[in-house]
Amino acid sequence: MAEETKKKGKPSAEEIAARKAAKQKKETAEEETAPVETDQPAPTPRLLEKYRKEIVPALQQKFGLKNVMAVPRLEKVVISMGLGRFAVAGGEGKANFEKAEKELAVIAGQKPVRCRAKKSVANFKVRQGMETGLKVTLRGARMYEFVDRMITLAIPRVKDFRGLSTKGFDRNGNYNFGFTEQTVFPEVEGAEVTFQQGMNITMVTTAKNVEHGRELLRQLGMPFQDMEKKGA
Repeated sequence: MAEETKKKGKPSAEEIAARKAAKQKKETAEEETAPVETDQPAPTPRLLEKYRKEIVPALQQKFGLKNVMAVPRLEKVVISMGLGRFAVAGGEGKANFEKAEKELAVIAGQKPVRCRAKKSVANFKVRQGMETGLKVTLRGARMYEFVDRMITLAIPRVKDFRGLSTKGFDRNGNYNFGFTEQTVFPEVEGAEVTFQQGMNITMVTTAKNVEHGRELLRQLGMPFQDMEKKGA
């Protein structure tokens, strides 16, 4: 009987059992090595948790705000780079423009938008529609993650840092300041940087005046200069 089965090319019972065992072993190994899929949302940024649990009650108490919705908060953060000098530099300028774009994307965690000139300026050899800069607008969780990294990692790496000036506020409580080089962010590999590029950062808040905006950013951890010692 075994000889007839062998002649017809059909596997024996032992071979079938061995194949089933090998298949089951392979499936078990794949299940063990497969990544665990979870439907849980991403964790809340720690700076956002601090804002909700600590900063909101503190601002309510200081300014006498009864409604939580009246408490100032961060609305968005805009990071911009002026790259006009590369726009008229030909092929090498285009390569530097693209490199700056990659570095800004790494810093912000989001792809930047290319800004174009609105009108031609003959003195600067700029034509209308020419790409002259980059911009990234951060909101929500990504915004709080960037601000946290900026306060805890980037600002302490600034050379001869003596605190941020409080003169960067507008009358609505929004704050503007800048970095002279991109290497203050640890995400950028210093060995691969071929040119220094500064950037401007605008922190837009829902504050109604300078005092509310300054106190909000101070509570978030922004290291402002001590104006009391200067008599301001």
